[in-house]
Amino acid sequence: MARIVVLGCAGTGKTTVARRLGEITHTPVICLDELWQPHRDAKNIPAFRDLVEQAHAGNSWISDGNFAQVTFDLRLPRATLIIWLELSRLFCICRSLTRVARRGEPRPIGELPQVISFIWNFNRVCRPRIEELRKLHGPDVPTQRLTGKGPVEA
Repeated sequence: MARIVVLGCAGTGKTTVARRLGEITHTPVICLDELWQPHRDAKNIPAFRDLVEQAHAGNSWISDGNFAQVTFDLRLPRATLIIWLELSRLFCICRSLTRVARRGEPRPIGELPQVISFIWNFNRVCRPRIEELRKLHGPDVPTQRLTGKGPVEA
């Protein structure tokens, strides 16, 4: 009964990896971006947390997305493995550029400058906070770091 949390910067392929793992292991995949999209407002965080808690109540799941400050206390204590995807900023930016052109993409092209800024500053700003909260809420959860495109694809 695996309960896996997939973390990483925007554009690393968290959703792709989670879905592939889900297909291989026949495990339900929980995409936090999909849960968040209808609630994209800070005042709706309690509703988002309720959805996250319900989605992670099962005995096995693969959860993709960071949302560290509002979900780690719900997800990490139950997780059996954390997978950190670590790819270069330029790779993540290129993936984000191609992503906004896809049909059905929830992020409009107008948000691209914000996304690029987020990616560029991720290791300096977000990563330390994510690591701090990971150690707080899941100190004993094994963490597998996948560095580079080859290991991530494998």
